Amino acid sequence: MNYFSVLEQFLPQLKELDQWRNEYGESASDLEQDDAAAADAIGALLERLKGNYPFHHPAYAGQMLKPPHPVAWLAYLLTATINPNNHALDGGPPTSEMEKEVMQQLAAMIGYDKERFLGHLTSGGTMANLEALWVASRIHPGLKIAYSANAHYTHSRMCEVIRQPHLLVPLDEQQLPDLNWLKKHHLEIGTLVITLGTTGLGIVEPLAELADFCESHGIRMHIDAAYGGFFTLIKDHLPSSKHWEQMHRADSIVIDPHKHGLQPYGCGAVLFNDPDVARFYQHDSPYTYFSSEDLHLGEISLECSRAGASAAALWTTLRYLPLSESGLGKILADCREAAVQLAEKIRNHDSFTLFTDPELDIVAFFPKANSVSKISLKSKSIFEKGMDREPGKDLHVSLFTIPSNQISQIDDSVTVDEDSCVILRSVLMKPEHLSFVDEYMKRIGSLL
Repeated sequence: MNYFSVLEQFLPQLKELDQWRNEYGESASDLEQDDAAAADAIGALLERLKGNYPFHHPAYAGQMLKPPHPVAWLAYLLTATINPNNHALDGGPPTSEMEKEVMQQLAAMIGYDKERFLGHLTSGGTMANLEALWVASRIHPGLKIAYSANAHYTHSRMCEVIRQPHLLVPLDEQQLPDLNWLKKHHLEIGTLVITLGTTGLGIVEPLAELADFCESHGIRMHIDAAYGGFFTLIKDHLPSSKHWEQMHRADSIVIDPHKHGLQPYGCGAVLFNDPDVARFYQHDSPYTYFSSEDLHLGEISLECSRAGASAAALWTTLRYLPLSESGLGKILADCREAAVQLAEKIRNHDSFTLFTDPELDIVAFFPKANSVSKISLKSKSIFEKGMDREPGKDLHVSLFTIPSNQISQIDDSVTVDEDSCVILRSVLMKPEHLSFVDEYMKRIGSLL
């Protein structure tokens, strides 16, 4: 992926913005330009940037990191030269409208009524989940927000921020929220968080059954689909398809476009099924909301200043890759297929054991050994060796810690000599991973 060839290709169109700026007449700038000093500063930056891991390359399969799509990057770059602020309509009239349009598309994707919902972009999934939990705390004050042991740590952290009592739901034998436990504690719970695509293993929690439970007990339902949300575009091809079909039943949903939406960091989204929750956001400003009687996005957001460039980048990307199975869904399908193929090769490998079949695009496995402690040592060695290899031979994976009894459930010949075990984990969230599976296996085998 050559970002600067993209820039050169669209250079004539980039100049259109300068022509628009010049329509307002020349203006003196107080910013002095020292070309030599600027070149020195940029040169120093470039050297520092080369210290990153190769997030752009399929050899990097460690964490949930990848560059944005060139279309998103270019749209963000163009818009950032104007630097609109989507807090109020007069701070970014076009980008505010773009944000409303992309939120309608996201609402339609998950099955909400796109003409009757509330939602906006955020700076990421943490802020989006904070808003959803904050609204939940206003609706059921005093009752607990419950989430499973699979949930992202942001939920416990944000509950502490809003000073809301919270409850950790234990897992059953399938490593899913224990429904029987929930039934015994339903009187304590005001909101249940359900994760569609955990950031650890990509687990899809059983939304269909949990939604029935919530509705029968009057419990508010929040879906954290920050990582997995866009997989609903290919739900018919997923083992968990029945759960994705139930997303519309949730009271609130979080999705992160800066993950599988191919966006630069700083782009999350929160959606509410009931637009009347806007009443909790009500506030006024003597200088902000005067330019229009239409809804200002700052009136339904806890954040104030927000980059209009994020909305422009997502809007442009979705114009290029629509929210459909044949649009953005094709990229997700390639990532999913890469995970399926890698899992199958690991399953048949003499030196590795597959931990669990991937539900989305995350694969976990461990090197074979006769004890838990040796598995952990081998996993750590592979992790470290892969990063130290020269480009072209390197492989960047991540480590994942699990209770040791989960290893013995897979292979009862392994001696459990420690309480926890460190295994290997790979996130195949780049479509390029599909053609890299064989090379991945070659490189991981050389690290043993």
